[in-house]
Amino acid sequence: MALYEHVFLARQDISAQQVDALVEQYKGVLEANGGKVGRVENWGLKSLTYRINKNRKAHYALMDIDAPAAAVHEMERQMRINEDILRYMTIAVEKHEEGPSAMMQKRDRDDRPRGDRPGFGDRDRGPRPDRGPREDRGPREGGFERRPREDRA
Repeated sequence: MALYEHVFLARQDISAQQVDALVEQYKGVLEANGGKVGRVENWGLKSLTYRINKNRKAHYALMDIDAPAAAVHEMERQMRINEDILRYMTIAVEKHEEGPSAMMQKRDRDDRPRGDRPGFGDRDRGPRPDRGPREDRGPREGGFERRPREDRA
């Protein structure tokens, strides 16, 4: 059997319990066709980069799958029919990752206090040490130098 990582996006107006029910439904489809589901991660409700079917947000879910190709095709066929699924993507992998996925690790990093993150509070430190005032640096290279127009009176 082949190894896959499968991510799907569900509509924003369904509940987290309904997302879990969708995961269980597709897990059952895979197991009925001779496959197994390993790790399942619910990444929660996240903003989309662009609107999909009038949705600005979506529930993200990840499944690690060990199943024959026919089982994955059947699951994807059922996802195409389901109105609650906005998008899905299945990728064949050599082996499954150990531990939490990159999305879950990112969430842990964002739990730090805001002052500890780089880029926050730079305005409190005064001028940046690597750059002086604009007058000291001269004109930009490759650009144009702004000069007063001679035709103005």
